[in-house]
Amino acid sequence: MKKLVVVLMAALMIMPMFAAKKTKVGVSMPTKDLQRWNQDGSNMKAQLEKAGYTVDLQYAANDIPTQISQIENMITSKCSVLVIACIDGNSLSGVLEQARKKKIKVIAYDRLIMDTKAVSYYATFDNYKVGTLQGDYLVDKLGLKTRTADDPVYMEFFTGDPGDNNINFFFGGAMDVLTPYLKSGVIVCPSGQTEKAQCATLNWSTEEAQKRMENLITSNKYGPKATKLDAVYCSNDSTANGVTNALLDAGYTPDNFPIITGQDCDIVAVKNMLKGTQSMSIFKDTRTLASKVVEMVDALMKGKKAPVNDTTTYNNNSTKDPKKDYIVPSFLCDPVFGDINNYKALLIDSGYYKMDDLTK
Repeated sequence: MKKLVVVLMAALMIMPMFAAKKTKVGVSMPTKDLQRWNQDGSNMKAQLEKAGYTVDLQYAANDIPTQISQIENMITSKCSVLVIACIDGNSLSGVLEQARKKKIKVIAYDRLIMDTKAVSYYATFDNYKVGTLQGDYLVDKLGLKTRTADDPVYMEFFTGDPGDNNINFFFGGAMDVLTPYLKSGVIVCPSGQTEKAQCATLNWSTEEAQKRMENLITSNKYGPKATKLDAVYCSNDSTANGVTNALLDAGYTPDNFPIITGQDCDIVAVKNMLKGTQSMSIFKDTRTLASKVVEMVDALMKGKKAPVNDTTTYNNNSTKDPKKDYIVPSFLCDPVFGDINNYKALLIDSGYYKMDDLTK
C-alpha cells in the first residue's frame, strides 16, 4: 500500500511538469525601446501566467532577423501557441510556415501578420477608429466645420513605419476625416506631403520624426514669429514626441504650440499634455487586449473558436488572389481619446498609471 501511495505521489508531481510543457506560450514583442511594448509584454505575461500558462516572452530590439530567430527558438522549445507583435508584417511567412507544419497556433497581436495562413486570430484595437478619433479631434479643436478657405489652418502630417499594416488604418482613418478639408482649402499643408509614403516614419522612431520635422521647419520657415503652423497630425506618441522636440527647439512654447495628436498615452506624451506641448493621445488599454489574448489562447487549447467581433476587415493577403481572400478572424477593442480634461479619470483612477509616474 505504501508503495502505491509513493507511486501515486510521484505521478502527481510529474503531471504538472507535463501540463506546463503542453501549455507553453511564446510571446514575441518588437522592442523594449517603446514604453507601450514593455507594457504590452508585461501585461500579457502576467495575465497568461495567472491563467496557468508558462510564458516565453522575448523582445527583438526592432531587428527582423532577431525576431525570426526568437520565434524559431519558441517553435523548437515546443510552444503550443505563439502571440506575435511583428516588427514587419511581411517578414514572418517563412518562419510561421514552420509553426503551421507543427500545428502551432499563431495569434497576431496588434499588428497584422501578412502573407501567411498560419495566423489563427488577430487581437488588436479598432485601428481605423483610432485614426477617425484623431481626425475628429482636429476638426473640433480647429473649428474646421465653420472655417473657410479664406481662413485656413496650416498642418503637417506624420504616420508610422511603412512595414506596419496598422498605418493603413491609423492614417487612412484620419485622412478620411481630414481630406475633404484639404480639398476645400480649409486645411493647407505647406510642404505638400500628405501621402502615406511621404509621411511614414521608419520604426516609428522619435529621432526620425524629429529630423523630418526639423527639415519641414527649415524648408517652410515655420516659427512662432514666422510661417504659421496650426497643427501636426501624428499617428502615435513616439512620432509626436519627435515633432514636439523639433518645435521646442524652433522656439515654440506652450502658449503658442500647434495642436499635436498622438496614440498610446505613453508617460512622456501625458507629461507633454500636462506641459501643454501635446494636445491629445489615443488610449488603448493593453490590459483589455491582453485579457482577450488569454481568451483566445484558452479557446485554441480547448479546440474551440475564440470570440471575435470582426470577420470582414483584415485580409492578410496570404492567398495572393482577391477571389480567395483569407480574412483573419479578429477581436477589436475600443480605443478612446485622452487629453488634459480627462487623463486623470482615464489613466490614474483606472490604475493604469500612478500620479507619481507623471510627476517624477
